[in-house]
Amino acid sequence: QVQLQESGPGLVKPSQTVSLTCTVSGGSIIAPYYYWTWIRQPPGKGLEWIGYIDEEGKSYYTPSLKSRTTISRDTSKNQFTLQLDSVTPEDTAAYYCARDPRGIGLYDIWGQGTQVTVSS
Repeated sequence: QVQLQESGPGLVKPSQTVSLTCTVSGGSIIAPYYYWTWIRQPPGKGLEWIGYIDEEGKSYYTPSLKSRTTISRDTSKNQFTLQLDSVTPEDTAAYYCARDPRGIGLYDIWGQGTQVTVSS
């Protein structure tokens, strides 16, 4: 049974970089056809797709965050990571990692989410 677990700092200051890690258990992040995705939900708002990394290690990002976002992976640890630079209070959100089996925005497995608050 595949499980995803996010981890991160929780509280960061404006202009800093936040790094979140998703640890995958029960399955490999290099398995074909899966897209390992980051999604966030700001308070009181809907879900926002941030980007994903595919089985070949190629990353794709939503245009609005592309300049500040890096999604990478550590295959030895079966983890993938979200790095978001120059954060502002508008980046405050619950951040989720999820698995997309076909790259079409339908997620079959989600992590429980981790809260990131940007505040001085």
